[in-house]
Amino acid sequence: MDIVTSHDVVMRARALVLHDLESTGCADPATVSALESALADRGWWLEQWAEGRDFVVGLVAQDVQDALLQTNGRWPLCRVCDHLEPHSLYIHPDLGGPDPTWVCEHAGISVAAVGEL
Repeated sequence: MDIVTSHDVVMRARALVLHDLESTGCADPATVSALESALADRGWWLEQWAEGRDFVVGLVAQDVQDALLQTNGRWPLCRVCDHLEPHSLYIHPDLGGPDPTWVCEHAGISVAAVGEL
């Protein structure tokens, strides 16, 4: 039987969100610190509600997105639709899981799974 620990879930979330930060050119010390802070918070949350493991990746991505909005601006920006004004992608479903996806709300299209930007 394959047992997935809380640590495994948090490390998977770290790898996927870090990939998206790197692929969008946003992985710097401040953004990685925001990611680490989100991981610590969601790790604690997961210890309180183990059934929430399917939501951790999306929630961490949303936490990082919220933290960056206050310091760096919108992240990640949509680069796939025809809307001219810069706009963010958002996590769907809203609660982050299961299978969280970056979605352009202007065009109503799924852009990529978290970790595949």
